Amino acid sequence: MASSNFIDYVKICSRSGHGGAGSSHLHRDKLTSKGGPDGGDGGRGGHIILRGNAQLWTLLHLQYRKHIIAENGHNGGPNHSFGAQGKDDVLEVPLGTIARDSETGEVKCEITEDGQEIILTPGGRGGLGNAHFKSPTNQTPRYSQPGEPGIEEWVILELKLLADVGLVGFPNAGKSTLLSVVSAAKPKIANYPFTTLEPNLGVVAYRDFKSFVIADIPGIIEGASEGKGLGLRFLRHIERNSMLLFMVSCESADIAEEYRVLLNELEKFNPELLDKKRILAVTKSDMLDEELEEEMRKTLPSDLPAVFISSISGKNIMQLKDMIWEALNSRP
Repeated sequence: MASSNFIDYVKICSRSGHGGAGSSHLHRDKLTSKGGPDGGDGGRGGHIILRGNAQLWTLLHLQYRKHIIAENGHNGGPNHSFGAQGKDDVLEVPLGTIARDSETGEVKCEITEDGQEIILTPGGRGGLGNAHFKSPTNQTPRYSQPGEPGIEEWVILELKLLADVGLVGFPNAGKSTLLSVVSAAKPKIANYPFTTLEPNLGVVAYRDFKSFVIADIPGIIEGASEGKGLGLRFLRHIERNSMLLFMVSCESADIAEEYRVLLNELEKFNPELLDKKRILAVTKSDMLDEELEEEMRKTLPSDLPAVFISSISGKNIMQLKDMIWEALNSRP
């Protein structure tokens, strides 16, 4: 995990720039001995801005950049000269990034579109120069406003992958193998639990040049919602999926019970996940004959569509794609 380039959680100190002070200047030149106030306004302090970038998929570039500091605004000057604004600091983040207050956990903003810009920490306003305060009864004000201080806050940036389909299953259920077969993704595949240590995304080609995106997360075990295994850390990546594909191996002693355990862990983590459309795929079914498959089908949960597949032999893979596409494009 230490060498992984997939970083989906960073905590940063975001400090916007201070606003520049207004000027208290009175106009003087060789022809004018007692000119009026001509102090200019101070410039605004720099913002800390989040910008969506569809080419990014991780927060790795921010992992070691703990302090984000924008430039201060410049002070106003004589002859109504306005101070320059502080330079904004723009942070490029992947789509699906959420910013939270580190103390309260309150969601400040979220980035979901490429090029979308949101001010995370606004800079302080510049102060008004003394030219703003002149009046018939106060023709030579010798005071101006100081600039507003910037804001310093600790912010948590959390990435939730944007995908159409989320793969849910126990370790070694065949999730990564399916992803490698239906897409160009190359996830690590091996015959031991928790081979997948980080989420993987794959674009699945469908009929007539259509496509959809699948997200494979590390396997879930019973107790994942309480911190066991790796599931808790990555469960948030399926919160934004349009539908969930549950994958259970045909080698399981009780397929319905495994599905129930998985569903229970999702409910404990976030009950809203149960509102998503669901499909059950029984994997590694190339080992089954028709008679055994028919017997096993009778034991499957009756409240969701199910299909027996094999990523190795290609059995029912196209049928699975059809079911996913229909579910994605049907009305809730």
